[in-house]
Amino acid sequence: MTTAVLSPASAAPAPARKRRRVLPGFAPTLGFTLFYLSLLVLIPLCAVFLKSAGHGAEAFWAAATSPRVLASYRLSFGAALLAAAINVVFGFILAWSLVRYDFFGKKLVDALIDLPFALPTAVAGIALTALYAPNGWLGSQLEPLGIKVAFTPLGVLVALIFIGLPFVVRTVQPVLEDLDTELEEAAASLGAHRWQAFRLVVLPMLTPALLTGFALSFARAVGEYGSVIFIAGNMPMVSEITPLMIITKLEQYDYVGATAIAVVMLVFSFTLLLAINGLQAWSVRRNGLDGKR
Repeated sequence: MTTAVLSPASAAPAPARKRRRVLPGFAPTLGFTLFYLSLLVLIPLCAVFLKSAGHGAEAFWAAATSPRVLASYRLSFGAALLAAAINVVFGFILAWSLVRYDFFGKKLVDALIDLPFALPTAVAGIALTALYAPNGWLGSQLEPLGIKVAFTPLGVLVALIFIGLPFVVRTVQPVLEDLDTELEEAAASLGAHRWQAFRLVVLPMLTPALLTGFALSFARAVGEYGSVIFIAGNMPMVSEITPLMIITKLEQYDYVGATAIAVVMLVFSFTLLLAINGLQAWSVRRNGLDGKR
């Protein structure tokens, strides 16, 4: 009986095969990404900044801080933040109902949530105005109660809620679908009440998705134009939104004023979104550390 002796060369493991990738390597992919991003985003944004700074700081400041423009900032950003906050609450309730319960007409409700995605914004604005006008179906019922929606800042808020709700629902819904109900059952078996299980188990896992939905809803609302101008009434110092001010400046061939307002909107929106993304990243890290403990 002979024993086979392995040489050191034969005993060494076979070299690993080089991993084949369908897409090209890092360098061409990164180059194409930067080229595409620069062509569609960075170059237009740089042009806006250069155009707004072309006539000096005084002209920029005067155009960006006039009383009428400041009033439009307060309405646009205030209504966008409030609409996004409302959408987080009711969007979560809608997503929870669609994932956790079965009821008659569930598929219809699920399909109607995507309606603001497919509906032209001008059509949405006209429909909301027809509903909430003083002679509309809902407006005629609210008018005797002293609640006027159409042609007021409240109408702007209603329009922004309408167009931003699907972003929250579609962001939270897949996370809820992947969330195992056994975690809630385990918390209940340990003596936690329903509210404690939701607050300590479910909510921390949903926080990043809720923040993402809030950011998407806010980003869509702050620059919305088509669905707002019909129901807002566009009264100076009352219900004028900032995108309308930019269009008005362009129609008057005041390109410096239009770009100055656009730069202020861009900087403020980017700052808010950066803060929201930072909060989201902190929430993910915190939940990850809690999970490891």
